[in-house]
Amino acid sequence: MDLPITITLMDIRAIVPELTLICVGLIIMLLDLVVKKKDLVALAGIAGTVLALFGTYKLYGVTDTQFVFSNMFVLDGYANFFKVIFYINLILTICISIKYMEIEKSSFGEYYALLLFATSGMMIMASAADLIVLYLGLELMALSTYILTGLMRKQPRSNEAAIKYFFLGAFSSAFLLYGISLTYGMTGTTNIKEIAFAISTLGIADNPIMYLGLIFMIVAFSFKVALAPFHMWAPDVYEGAPTSITAFMSVGPKAAGFAVMGRILMGAFGDMQAQWVTVLIPLAVLTMATGSIIALSQTNIKRMLAYSSIAHAGYILLGIIAGTPEGLTASVNYLMIYTFMNIGAFAIVIMLRSKGFQGENLDDYKGLAKSHPVAAALMLIFMFSLAGIPPTAGFIGKFYVFMELIGSGYTPLAIIAIIFSAISAFFYLRIVVYMYMKDAEQEIVLTQSPTMNIALAVTSVMVLVLGIFPSFLLYFVRYSIMGY
Repeated sequence: MDLPITITLMDIRAIVPELTLICVGLIIMLLDLVVKKKDLVALAGIAGTVLALFGTYKLYGVTDTQFVFSNMFVLDGYANFFKVIFYINLILTICISIKYMEIEKSSFGEYYALLLFATSGMMIMASAADLIVLYLGLELMALSTYILTGLMRKQPRSNEAAIKYFFLGAFSSAFLLYGISLTYGMTGTTNIKEIAFAISTLGIADNPIMYLGLIFMIVAFSFKVALAPFHMWAPDVYEGAPTSITAFMSVGPKAAGFAVMGRILMGAFGDMQAQWVTVLIPLAVLTMATGSIIALSQTNIKRMLAYSSIAHAGYILLGIIAGTPEGLTASVNYLMIYTFMNIGAFAIVIMLRSKGFQGENLDDYKGLAKSHPVAAALMLIFMFSLAGIPPTAGFIGKFYVFMELIGSGYTPLAIIAIIFSAISAFFYLRIVVYMYMKDAEQEIVLTQSPTMNIALAVTSVMVLVLGIFPSFLLYFVRYSIMGY
């Protein structure tokens, strides 16, 4: 890999969206010093995100491919679509954070700045055409999320979650670096396209060292997206982190991890598909089993949604296992749907949070339909979607993944996935039963704000619209990834 001697205007132009988020983050930290009304700081974050979104598509289009920084950074439809997921995740997280941070008395300006920094790291990961750039983006994302996890400094569980997340994240980074070093040792490059070329021309697909490097990288990515048995950090971190950050982490880092997995496995290691599929199949089965079964015994909603997130990671992985562009399209489609339904569910959890009332336990949802029917109806929509019940978008997401899996000859694996999906429906529907069929044990006071209501409106409408009219999103995903 030849390092660039000069940085051209085209190189700078290529990273305008990432630079926009970083610059807005720095501005927010300065604004926090002079602006008393913290809502304005949050709105500045939303404005910066919209500006970056506009820049992504105004400057580069949807499917145009452009390599910059000596082929280390790529702009293509695949990266751009993932960036849309990151933008949506960021905007919705800020919307549900404003009132929540006020209740927690933690209105720190750096909170919103760190959200922007973490998202810029995810965007770098999605556009990484070189393993070194990938690592830099991953660390920017990880360091920001470590701090966000422990932001509630006076809460022991938040501190504990941050420490666990930091140490296990450091282990995963070590695995990634070791995998990169082994791959570099065998191919002589860290560029994704050049790795694929080297594997093809040198005939090293069956080399044990190459295989070991691949396994180390898969282990590292498995930590990031919470695949079993590398999921042990997720339940404690999701429960201990601020709820708004739990919502953010359950989507953004997971999507970034899958973006990297898709590009590296099907790009750099395309000629080793037989090897990585052999590794991913047991990971997918174990992940779906762990998430679906352990969630059955959970009474803490955040912890239950953590195991739910683990199970969904298994379903998303199935599209990559299919090993086709269509399978990857199904996984990316699922990720977009997952963004709306998961953040929507966490938004309801935040709505139940008030002074002296956490709203995190299953018993807290008793009788919600009687006292707050709209909130209960929205939670029902999100739970149905997470369970994969029609006509919600969650059903469509799983349907396309299962169909692509069957089309690639993995029918037994698809049947196993359907069984675990049926099992997982139990703990989602249990929340619905508590809301509609049990009496409240105490008065529930909802925490509402205009931005929270907007987030709930957007997520619920998208969950229903994408379930009833799925072709629009699927066409957009297919066009972004495959160009047709």
